[in-house]
Amino acid sequence: MTAGTLPRPAGGPNAAPGLERLSLNTATTKRWTLPEAVDGCVRAGIPGIGLWRDRVAETGAAKAARLVRDAGLTVTSLCRGGFLTAPDAAGRAAALDDNRRAVEEAATLGTGVLVLVCGGLPEGSRDLPGARRAVADALAELAPYAGEHGVRLAIEPLHPMFCADRAVVSTLGQALDLAEAVGARTGENGVGVVVDTYHVWWDPQVEEQIARAADRILAFQVCDWTLPLPADALLGRGHVGDGLIDIPRLAAAVTAAGYTGFTEVEIFNQEVWDTPGDLTLRTLVERHRTHLARI
Repeated sequence: MTAGTLPRPAGGPNAAPGLERLSLNTATTKRWTLPEAVDGCVRAGIPGIGLWRDRVAETGAAKAARLVRDAGLTVTSLCRGGFLTAPDAAGRAAALDDNRRAVEEAATLGTGVLVLVCGGLPEGSRDLPGARRAVADALAELAPYAGEHGVRLAIEPLHPMFCADRAVVSTLGQALDLAEAVGARTGENGVGVVVDTYHVWWDPQVEEQIARAADRILAFQVCDWTLPLPADALLGRGHVGDGLIDIPRLAAAVTAAGYTGFTEVEIFNQEVWDTPGDLTLRTLVERHRTHLARI
């Protein structure tokens, strides 16, 4: 796969039957190094891997790219860029520089998808519209640079409870509005969205917005919403089938919209992180085959 093209499942030498569209996001196996995660995917027959920048930094992007390529895996996304709401010029410039580096890393890794968590309210600010304008301005500046490197920017809307500290973009509709506005402003059509079940399942317009997204869907990430929520709500995610989300329904909507890429499992959960990685991957495989392989 070359940078700029969406990762399309092709089976690959390591894909076990029924797992051709499955990808492990390395956040799910937090205690594993990148080599351990790659080896685990090969053993489990999982053909895709979504990389976080901290794991890439441990080896360097070029070495990480060789490691994944030599294992026969596909890099399905790079997480993450974003955090574009700094209140001052120096902060905004630093954020843009970091995102340009992330674009370069994605290109080196051979993925055309850089996931963006846009950033929350600046400290002490209540200016939500202003923060959203800052995101739009930053995206307009980044999109041409990403296009030059064959990378598409994937805006990830986060559940509204993260609006203050992580993402002022809370719905898929907002993310699509941003993507379309940036395209109109810059002439770049490479800005799209991430559909993450954990963040969008509650939205009464989610299926309508998934249909609207069509070829702007750059990544599909799955995990479940489990109760009770932990003290750190960020960690309230579970394996597919363990919670309250009708994930097969959302997967069917994404497929109907035309998405043919990987299904990336991204779970933030202390119990999952404390579980041996091979056991976690065994659960991923079982749940994918049970709930998603035929969609």
